Amino acid sequence: QVQLAESGGGSVQTGGSLRLSCVAFGYSMDFYDMGWFRQAPGKEREGVATFATDGSTTYADSVEGRFTISKDNAKNTLYLQMNSLKPEDTAMYYCAAHFGTSTWRICRENAVCDYWGQGTQVIVSS
Repeated sequence: QVQLAESGGGSVQTGGSLRLSCVAFGYSMDFYDMGWFRQAPGKEREGVATFATDGSTTYADSVEGRFTISKDNAKNTLYLQMNSLKPEDTAMYYCAAHFGTSTWRICRENAVCDYWGQGTQVIVSS
């Protein structure tokens, strides 16, 4: 059974940094496309950054240049380094795993993915 466990969220001031981690259990990240998504109160879940099995990465325009997604296959862990945080980055952050190249775009763009973690809260105060 695939399970994802996020950690690393917290409260920081504007301009601060956090590193989120997502550990996968029950499968190898080598074979799944992975991504970080977030959902703020009253808003839809949106893609933040993704890491495909071919090594390609994507970022939302709002985080480009500030966030970095990475993966450690040996630890079966996905990371999201978040720098220069802004109040608008405040949200619950979720890790997702998806299997299937033909539907990966749907996962990335519509947050319709196979597996989800429970989320970790990020709060950025001004």
